[in-house]
Amino acid sequence: MTDYQHPIEFGLSLDPTADRIGETRHLARAADDSGLEYLAVQDHVYQPGHLDALTMITHLATQTERISFLTDVADLQLRPPAMLAKAGASLSVLTGGRVALGVGGGPSADAVAAVGGPRRGGAETITYTAEGLQIMRRALAGETVRHLGEQHTVEGYQGGPVPPRPVPLWLGGQRPRMLRVAGRHADGWISPLNIYVPPDEVPARQRIIDDAARAAGRAPADIRRIYNVIGAIGPQGGGTGLVGDVQLWVDTLTHWAVDLGFDTFIFWPIMSPRAQLRAFADRVVPAVREHVREIREQR
Repeated sequence: MTDYQHPIEFGLSLDPTADRIGETRHLARAADDSGLEYLAVQDHVYQPGHLDALTMITHLATQTERISFLTDVADLQLRPPAMLAKAGASLSVLTGGRVALGVGGGPSADAVAAVGGPRRGGAETITYTAEGLQIMRRALAGETVRHLGEQHTVEGYQGGPVPPRPVPLWLGGQRPRMLRVAGRHADGWISPLNIYVPPDEVPARQRIIDDAARAAGRAPADIRRIYNVIGAIGPQGGGTGLVGDVQLWVDTLTHWAVDLGFDTFIFWPIMSPRAQLRAFADRVVPAVREHVREIREQR
């Protein structure tokens, strides 16, 4: 059993499709009112119908007051780290600190090359990502960044503006080499959807992150763990991911928190997003918070 004792938090993934922006605005405002912590926006610039993630977040920040935004996840190969740090710092200043940066090495060499990025192999992408996280951390702190590495050359970028609070750097990935990068350099691990990294495969991945963190002189408990959960609340069968009634969701997310080590759950509803958000925020979230609290007090 693994529980890193972080506060339990929740978010909603928003559809970035351009012709659904009206519904997306409504969901963003509703989530802001509901008490959720995050609105997550995926970053697939290769999809012609998708809005740019950072532009969409900037727009939705003007429609909300409290909730934070998460890039889930930004493609570092198409958003060079110094520039992504600049964007993240700017968004943090403009929103009063309502930004967390999820980043990743990109879905595939073909996807990156299709948009004009260089075609990197697996080992090059790992190095690129590890160096990129180090550059971003220094830039977000307002430091002068000089980095001469295998994949990045930064010759004196002056970071800034300094965000009103630290911008978390969470790394998405599922394979061992990228998980080791998360353990060494990231503030958190973002797992792909529960249909891609099913719960029974999570403990092995957590151990890779923990071992890498210890080898780097870090405490595993300092690293947040975020799970993208696709599914539906209510239907009794069928559908993709976690599908079932409120009690199933409460029991499952509680188990994933106290036994698998996740502290943040991003809900990707597969149907009726308005109704699903209400069920999630009103019935699932408070019950999971309470159940986790009770279990932690008993241990």
